[in-house]
Amino acid sequence: MSDSPAVLMQATGLVKHFPIRRGLLNRVSGHVRAVDGVDITLRVGETLGVVGESGCGKSTLGRLLLRLIEPTTGALQMEGADLMALDSGAMRAKRRDLQLIFQDPYASLNPRMTIAQTLAEPLKVHGLHPGRETERVAELLNLVGLRPEFAQRYPHEFSGGQRQRIGIARALAAEPTFIVCDEVTSALDQLVAEGILSLLDRLQNELNLAYMFITHDLATVRSIADEVVVM
Repeated sequence: MSDSPAVLMQATGLVKHFPIRRGLLNRVSGHVRAVDGVDITLRVGETLGVVGESGCGKSTLGRLLLRLIEPTTGALQMEGADLMALDSGAMRAKRRDLQLIFQDPYASLNPRMTIAQTLAEPLKVHGLHPGRETERVAELLNLVGLRPEFAQRYPHEFSGGQRQRIGIARALAAEPTFIVCDEVTSALDQLVAEGILSLLDRLQNELNLAYMFITHDLATVRSIADEVVVM
């Protein structure tokens, strides 16, 4: 009997072509083949590394899996259910399970919102922990190695590594099962990046998370991925 973890998500034949429009009439003159027939399998509690040069479609693939953009063709299943068959209301509820950590830890945070407001927002959207949002925000900050009193500060008051930890906490607020990590260490220096990778590894073990880790760095993906896809 196989000891492999259960399949969480499976993509078959994913294709995304973006139209190229030209002229006054905005006619389609061709297509950019961002993703062209990708098959992948993601397992519960494991990390799938996706590597490739800039512009090869790595981030587009991640957004296809989260259904932030719609594929041109292809099938996408999560825990045996057809994600492509979900209407907007059902997909909105499903987004709790599907989260994204962005490459730029500053641009991904609203500079006009305190950290408490940033972390409480997904709690309110998904109806989580009603009446104890303040306590949950403190728990999330602790989870990513930050002090609870940081909740009343603004993004500009933090270092790049701290802001990335806040971005991770925001993704965790929805209590997901799958997170796309899109070049999450590329804007950080080596020592800080190692701390973020260690944090992600600990969180995966504690919370049984599945990651898609997008990077152009083969050394990084070799150290954290259970399987690797090259684009």
